[in-house]
Amino acid sequence: MPRPFKARMIYGEFAADYYKPCGRRLSELQEIYLEADEIEALRLADLEGNYQNDAADKMGVSRQTFGNIIKNARQKVADALINGKAIRLNPPAGGRHRCGRCGQPWAQTGPVPEMDECPECVEKERNGPHRRGGWKKHQHENINK
Repeated sequence: MPRPFKARMIYGEFAADYYKPCGRRLSELQEIYLEADEIEALRLADLEGNYQNDAADKMGVSRQTFGNIIKNARQKVADALINGKAIRLNPPAGGRHRCGRCGQPWAQTGPVPEMDECPECVEKERNGPHRRGGWKKHQHENINK
């Protein structure tokens, strides 16, 4: 049995939802579908220049999963460019949200929980100030008092 689908965070906003070669009717073209997570992977890796580990963390997936996503996205874009196909960008199924705390727009693939804050703000609140050695520092200060 396959593992359950893990939702992927989408922070990029995309200017268009369709690209096609000039001078050809859309009805004459084959289409390539790029999913929201593939577009986000292209944005993080190729446009922003993030390493795969960093981009995977931003999307909330493993490095291996990110590598698979970016490989598929690049193959699709190369096929469309070389073979003159149209590219349809599929938006995230749950729509876009805006964080009530930081104002950052975000979306998520898969089922979207009812959240007023983006996953980054939720993670920061969950980790709090006591992560990365902070707790030991505070504990040590209390012992010396």
